[in-house]
Amino acid sequence: MSAAEIDALAQRLRPHYGRFLARRDGEVLLTAHSHQAWPDVAREAHLEAWDDAARYVDGKWRTIFDEVLPAYRRRVVQRLGSDRADHLAVAPNTHELGERLLSCLSPTARIVTTDGEFHSLRRQLSRSAEDGLRVEWVPVEDSTPAESAPERDAEARDRRLADRIVAAVDRSPTDLVALSHVFFGTGRVFRGLEGLLDRLAQRDVPVLVDLYHSFNVLQLSLDRWPGQVFAVGGGYKYAQSGEGNCWMLLPRNLQSYRPRYTGWFSDFAHLSETPTEVGYGPGYLRFMGSTFDPTPFYRGRRVLAWMDAEGLTPAVLEAAVRRSTGFLIARYDALRLADRGLALRSPRSPRHRGGFVAFGRADAAALSDGLRARGIHTDVRGDVIRLGPAPYTDSRGLDRAMHALAEML
Repeated sequence: MSAAEIDALAQRLRPHYGRFLARRDGEVLLTAHSHQAWPDVAREAHLEAWDDAARYVDGKWRTIFDEVLPAYRRRVVQRLGSDRADHLAVAPNTHELGERLLSCLSPTARIVTTDGEFHSLRRQLSRSAEDGLRVEWVPVEDSTPAESAPERDAEARDRRLADRIVAAVDRSPTDLVALSHVFFGTGRVFRGLEGLLDRLAQRDVPVLVDLYHSFNVLQLSLDRWPGQVFAVGGGYKYAQSGEGNCWMLLPRNLQSYRPRYTGWFSDFAHLSETPTEVGYGPGYLRFMGSTFDPTPFYRGRRVLAWMDAEGLTPAVLEAAVRRSTGFLIARYDALRLADRGLALRSPRSPRHRGGFVAFGRADAAALSDGLRARGIHTDVRGDVIRLGPAPYTDSRGLDRAMHALAEML
């Protein structure tokens, strides 16, 4: 929670965001869990994609598949704690990748998930359930208030969540479990995930894990994860490279998965043939779709390369966000905002807190609007206002946001 450490990193990094932050002069961006500022190299990469299209026309796809995507995939898997770049499928959004996995299952398959999943999965599962998909929703939270739980209690909460999921799986044959590593409504890190994966692997149940609120803000070791795990994430949030560059890390053994929702990029080798059976390319190609805008992957490649050069490893970024979110919670306590009706929804335990701090109050949307009028950008999910500090956010900005909240309350 040291202001000096927060400010030292922010001052070092802010010059690299000159073009973006110049348009936000005097404002505070606390949207790192959503739309971060883009470093200047992202703009350069955007122009590089345009120049390659002008230089090569249709031949640009050779550059994209031989250079841009391989470099992008290598840098992504490195930050996932994996060496399986050949198993990283890409798409414009995680919804497309998740739907491709669901299309491998029977329309009446049984899926166990939680009530804390992001809207793209929640909505799709709810709609598919209208047509026969069997979905069981497991509650993320139990009766213990998350904000008051010390670390030992947070560990116990994780064990109880894992037990609820396993109990749901054991009630009836299950085709897929789908859940988040960090829950988008509270920023809670599910530290019991790896143990749960081991229990599900023993039951031979594949798992879809949403890593969007983990990637590039928490240290990950996916190659240690047991079982058949499909992990999705992308560049819109903590990877600072905007929309359109999303990915799914696939399990090693893919032969039994045949997506119905499949595109022509999935089998380049046989495009000139008319096979009697739909085939799939090796590795990541099995889960590829069709023609997409390559520009976001130029951005993703350049931004991650810049982060590597700046030493912004997942370990460094995790330490930074723990300091900044801890600073926000310390100000929340010092200003006695709980006494004014603002509830802390995120865990106090740093180990169980992700990249943002969530506060609950019925008028959360009005609070967010009031902050925006003061030049402080946050976002809202229902009755929760979320504040997400980035590595370029200094302590003055954090202090300003919390004092503005106190004034409105």
